[in-house]
Amino acid sequence: GGLARKLAYLVDQNVPLELASLVSKLLTTVYQSSANSGEVTKKAAAAVAFAVGSNHHEISISKIVSEYTNLVESSLAKSLTWKDDDIALQNIQARARGPVVWMFANIKNALLLATSNRSEVAVGYATMDGDTCGSISPIAGIDKAFLRQWLRWVETKGPEGLGPLPALSEVNKQQPSAELRPTAQTDEADLMPYEVLEFIERAAIRDKKSPAEILILLKTQFPVAQKPEYLRWVKLFFTLWSKSQWKRERYAPAFHLDDESLDPKTWCRFPILSGGYRKELAELK
Repeated sequence: GGLARKLAYLVDQNVPLELASLVSKLLTTVYQSSANSGEVTKKAAAAVAFAVGSNHHEISISKIVSEYTNLVESSLAKSLTWKDDDIALQNIQARARGPVVWMFANIKNALLLATSNRSEVAVGYATMDGDTCGSISPIAGIDKAFLRQWLRWVETKGPEGLGPLPALSEVNKQQPSAELRPTAQTDEADLMPYEVLEFIERAAIRDKKSPAEILILLKTQFPVAQKPEYLRWVKLFFTLWSKSQWKRERYAPAFHLDDESLDPKTWCRFPILSGGYRKELAELK
């Protein structure tokens, strides 16, 4: 039924039958929805999974999250609220997904792929033992701004011999979001525009520019309308970068693709305990 339809679709898209059959055997995808997951992302995941021919599963973790939350609330004798416990309530959703997807990997004797990209790695915008679960991080060496451009290219053109993947339009038309809060949430509202994050990361880590130097560079690279945000962006990046080294030490191995790798095991060493650029950031005006 489902496998036959997927293979027929892929063959219709000029994907060789041998390749389509191999993908269906090797690739498993799992969409784990919480109470804050949107129907749009669920449909997008299913559409892409079908288009690439993966063995796709949909599971609700809402009950698991509620049980974890109830256990902690009972132990603390207090109710957790989004006002006071925002990070904890976000992260338990990401962490509840970990055991499930690891179980799939164990049952299938498969390699679990972690999903974090380099922009998330730089500022620690990922949940340890949640979306960082995996045996290898295939895109942890690639920044999010580039990944978004690449996904649009795959949607409309695609690799030679395979062609485009139109189903990616369901992903590309959305604003990136962790979907962990009950209110509207986007990555860039939590952080900064990904193009800005990538610019600051390259200047700070690869080119060893100071916060003051980067503040000046930002003013020449991005619209004047965003000027009030310059200082906040620089402070936020260096603060999160310094706090997140312990996370980078624990990421699954990634590929060293260019001169901007943040992998502490092979390229970018930074102390877990540091001054956190407090002096340099205090001097910014």
